[in-house]
Amino acid sequence: MSPSPQAVAHMEARRRLAEATARAARQSWRQVDRDNIRASWLALLVRVLAIVSGGQLAAAQTTEAWLAALLGHDPEQPESDRLNPAALTGVDGSGRPLADVLMAPMWAALRLVTAGKPVAQSMASGSALLDVVVRTAVADAGRAADQVGMVSRPGVTSYIRVVEGGACSRCIILAGNEYGTSTAFLRHPRCSCGMEPVTRDHRPTPPTTRQLVADMSDAQKRKTFGEAGAKALAEGADLEQLVNARRGMATATVFGRQVLATSEGITRRGIAGKRLKNFEKVPGQRYRLSRTPRLMPEEIFRLADDREHAVRLLRQHSYIV
Repeated sequence: MSPSPQAVAHMEARRRLAEATARAARQSWRQVDRDNIRASWLALLVRVLAIVSGGQLAAAQTTEAWLAALLGHDPEQPESDRLNPAALTGVDGSGRPLADVLMAPMWAALRLVTAGKPVAQSMASGSALLDVVVRTAVADAGRAADQVGMVSRPGVTSYIRVVEGGACSRCIILAGNEYGTSTAFLRHPRCSCGMEPVTRDHRPTPPTTRQLVADMSDAQKRKTFGEAGAKALAEGADLEQLVNARRGMATATVFGRQVLATSEGITRRGIAGKRLKNFEKVPGQRYRLSRTPRLMPEEIFRLADDREHAVRLLRQHSYIV
């Protein structure tokens, strides 16, 4: 039966970590002075940034132990090709600095206040957006770590999608799909789905989407597909026609960027900067920055021709050290 208990436990642990991180961030949001939203949030931002970055690091640090327990030692993996968890922190899934992303809830609340909405309602909207931002940032860091870890292991040939309990309809119909290791993971904001590696000796046999749907109660179907969707399924509607799997799904290009790159770690002191080189002085910046874009893992998987190319790029951009 697949996914394996280890893969499900790994995914659920990540989900709980994202929830705990989001809960800690919301506690800071509650301390915002409603009469001075911007200044008070800025004063709290350093603490919140540390909380979210810590959650990302904790998520990324679980990868190596999980893969080792699940697959054992890969004799073909060079000792130098080890995941660098810290490289996946401090940015969101699109490569934007977390400090910038964490400003979004404050701006959202201020826009509503300016539009004449009650302060309580505006702050609640900001809190909801903060929850989405934090959960997604932690989950994305964990999934990126999993995929980098799998790509660095020559024995891993592909991965299957592990769907969380209570997943949305877009994810349900992708359950158990198998992808090449260099294929970026499809996700949406607050997506908690995970992945399980496939090797010559570890070949999960995932349940089909139809099997998952058949095991769902009527209440679960209504929650996942809506009242009309659940009724249509009962009438024999085609599941793939009912749910457009790709609509709303996104890799890190969810924010519309053509190339996913990050400015984190590209100074002369950063690991990525030392590898990318090509430095220049940028106005307003204290240190020289590499002119070569530091690609995000999702972009690397999209651009790489094959595994060898992906590993080369992951090493060059310091996701493997």
